[in-house]
Amino acid sequence: MSARPLYMQLSDVISRKIASGELAPDRPIPSENHLADEYGVARLTARRAAQELRERGLIVTVRGKGSFVAVQPPADEPGEGDARQAP
Repeated sequence: MSARPLYMQLSDVISRKIASGELAPDRPIPSENHLADEYGVARLTARRAAQELRERGLIVTVRGKGSFVAVQPPADEPGEGDARQAP
C-alpha cells in the first residue's frame, strides 16, 4: 500500500490520463461523484484530487459546468506558461 495520500494517488492517475491524451484539452473530466465511484474513494478525496489538479494548472473548473482539461498545460520551467486560459 502506498504511503501517498489517496487524493494524490488519484490526481496522479488523472494527470497521467491528461499527459497520454486520454483526457484531451478542453474536454470535461469525470465529475467528483463519478471519480469517487469509479476509484472507490470518498467524494471529498475526489474533490481534493481535483483541487490538486487545478493548483497544478492541469484542469480548470467552470462553476455550473464542471471541470475541464486545461487548454494549455503549464510549462515545466518557472515563469513559463503564465498565460493560461482563465475559466
